Amino acid sequence: MNNVIRLLILLMMLGLSTPWSSGASFKTVKGEFTYYGDKNESREVCRRQALEGARLQALAKEFGTVVTQDTYQADRVTEREESTYFSSLSSTAVKGEWIADDGEPEFTYSLDNDGCYIVKCKVTGKAREISNEATEFAASVLRNGTDLKNADTNFRSGDDMFLHLRTPVDGHVAVFLQDESNRVYSLLPYQAHNSTDVKIKRNRDYVFFDSSRGEPDHGTVDELQLTTDALMERNRVYVIFSPNPFSRAVDTFVADNIPRMLTYDEFTKWLSRVRRNDPKMGVKIMNLNITNN
Repeated sequence: MNNVIRLLILLMMLGLSTPWSSGASFKTVKGEFTYYGDKNESREVCRRQALEGARLQALAKEFGTVVTQDTYQADRVTEREESTYFSSLSSTAVKGEWIADDGEPEFTYSLDNDGCYIVKCKVTGKAREISNEATEFAASVLRNGTDLKNADTNFRSGDDMFLHLRTPVDGHVAVFLQDESNRVYSLLPYQAHNSTDVKIKRNRDYVFFDSSRGEPDHGTVDELQLTTDALMERNRVYVIFSPNPFSRAVDTFVADNIPRMLTYDEFTKWLSRVRRNDPKMGVKIMNLNITNN
């Protein structure tokens, strides 16, 4: 597969789609977005980005956005205004969440002079405003080192990935990674840990995926390495924290040295459900670039 996350044996937030109920306070929102792909992106990847962009545009227009620290740390230079807008939306937190599509999204496809896909999406759906009770917390992806100075979202194939986390209250955390093929990998809790989530203490600096910093209560540490066969891939890390315990997503064993996995639809339905039931749950999303050079 194009993007492989290898568990080393020796080293060992958007719009979301889920069924909605008429008892909640929902609004009908509409969004339209054109995504300009590059030579490394397939039609399916561009289709997904266009759909996500349309949903984000609809949510941002209706509810507004809150700027967060979730940014690509390398500038993506483009003359295409809507692609720039998409990158901007991806680095903000919209104040609404997508509940369900209202009818099928509409897509139109074309190619530019370089043979890259241009995908336009129009979408209508049900959405609601996100509660402002979500707990704030600090999380950073670290590359090839466990100090905060190693915070980075740009990786080369073969780089090690760590995660720094600090929260203002005791609570529970889970971590997932989504690749370009819409596979979602369950990174935390660790593979050998049977708990539904990981308990952490307030005002402590945690570094996950580093065996030298592992906590006994968290189980055997899985250390991660990001790899790709493509020239470049874009992945996304989700860090989910709540003062309250929450159910574990239903994931599937794939193979040794590969994290347990679920589909993107399964993940978004689970995340939408647990967020809906817990207004204090916070979700931090970090976008990663992985290059093969």
